[in-house]
Amino acid sequence: SGSSDPYCVVKVDNEVVARTATVWKSLNPFWGEEYTLRLPHGFRSLAVYVLDEDTIGQDDVIGKVSLSRQQISAEPRGVDGWLSLMPVDPDEEVQGEIHLELWVPKQGHPRVLRCHLIEARDLAPRDPSGTSDPFARVSCCGQTLETAVIKKTRFPRWDEVLQLELAEGELGEAVLSVEVWDWDIVGKNDFLGRVEFPLDTICMEPTKGWFQLLPFPSSTEDHGGQLGALRLAVRLVEDRVLPLSYYQPLIQLLTEPILCPDQPTAGTALAVLEEVTSGESREDVATKLVKFFLGQGLAVPFLDYLTTRELARTTDPNTLFRSNSLASKSMEQFMKVVGLPYLHQVLKPVVNHIFEEKKYVELDPGKMELSRSRRVQGDSWGDTQISFKGSLSEAQVRESSLELLKGYLGDIVDAIVGSVEMCPLLMRVAFKQLRRRVEERFPSAQHEEVRYFSISGFLFLRFFAPAVLTPKLFRLREQHAEPRTGRTLLLLAK
Repeated sequence: SGSSDPYCVVKVDNEVVARTATVWKSLNPFWGEEYTLRLPHGFRSLAVYVLDEDTIGQDDVIGKVSLSRQQISAEPRGVDGWLSLMPVDPDEEVQGEIHLELWVPKQGHPRVLRCHLIEARDLAPRDPSGTSDPFARVSCCGQTLETAVIKKTRFPRWDEVLQLELAEGELGEAVLSVEVWDWDIVGKNDFLGRVEFPLDTICMEPTKGWFQLLPFPSSTEDHGGQLGALRLAVRLVEDRVLPLSYYQPLIQLLTEPILCPDQPTAGTALAVLEEVTSGESREDVATKLVKFFLGQGLAVPFLDYLTTRELARTTDPNTLFRSNSLASKSMEQFMKVVGLPYLHQVLKPVVNHIFEEKKYVELDPGKMELSRSRRVQGDSWGDTQISFKGSLSEAQVRESSLELLKGYLGDIVDAIVGSVEMCPLLMRVAFKQLRRRVEERFPSAQHEEVRYFSISGFLFLRFFAPAVLTPKLFRLREQHAEPRTGRTLLLLAK
């Protein structure tokens, strides 16, 4: 069809930790998905694979972006930008560990390197059966020996000792290489991973333990973006959590202007934080502050503090809370944390109905499909039947689209208006306080509607409308909408 159905798989040290939704029929997919991963201290790399989902057969690998821990750590603000996709070489796609014991006895002539290949685990599957037929190969100083092949397993146990004679002059910079391969009766064997050890290290002290299998050194050849590029934002944060007593001075500093509202606000920790927080980090700061004050039981007074300060700075009520200030971002994050279950109760039935119907909706004449338009009708049993009519006029498409949009929008508005009792108490208290502050700041009759706009600006523009536009990001759906449904959701959100 000239397009793909792309999705991403995220791996940490070759272990799959996340998978995005599939974006159907697109060469320019947008995911907008964010993952917070708890990583082991010793992790080595992060890789994101882009695949094309196929309903029949195996999914096709389009390419990958791989970042080492060093690359991510080198950017304190994180890696953020377009990164070219690299081809996926099976020899580099390794996983698993091997259990080894290596030593060189102090006595004896000639000296002998003894390699006890005990077992391996979690090897990559290379055969259609989902397993492999692994054997191990050791190489050093021009000598090579192999273990027996263990059939149909990703967890082989060899328990073999292979011995290599060492010439006296070969101990300098020599390296022992241990490789694991998948044996194939037809064609060449498949590479499963390798690990290397300097020989002089083994001669000084025996080496024993589990070792992660590594790929062959990859080529740094640039493929000029032929496979496309992936926009990624990756940041590594290391948190050290201390006992609660250590944080008491900070808690006191942040809560002081909330607990003592009669004191001057200029110069308080929150006021300074509000002034120095830049646009790019404001959402992150707002999220952490909201969670902190929720934990202290002070979320509503905290929001009241920020919104009161912003009201004092606002002269034109038409611009109230329209910027991405710390007050606006904090209220937005507060609604997401406190109101997500409520959002699901209100919107999920309507959103599911729109996804299931897949009706054609379009109001823009330049985007209308007028020839052999598809009409979906319900029969007496409630099922859908698809029938193809002749060419439709622009007016017909617009009329049918308007009727559908009005129906969907009516369902959404009815669900919202009828959900007062479901709305979380904290949200209702926060909005009641906001309305009171707005009335105090703009008391004249000509500004009577501002008290409603200030609340609806948050509730609709920053809560309900974004969830209608992209249900996947609010966990209303498991998958992103296909293009037709996505267009309907866009028009509804507008």
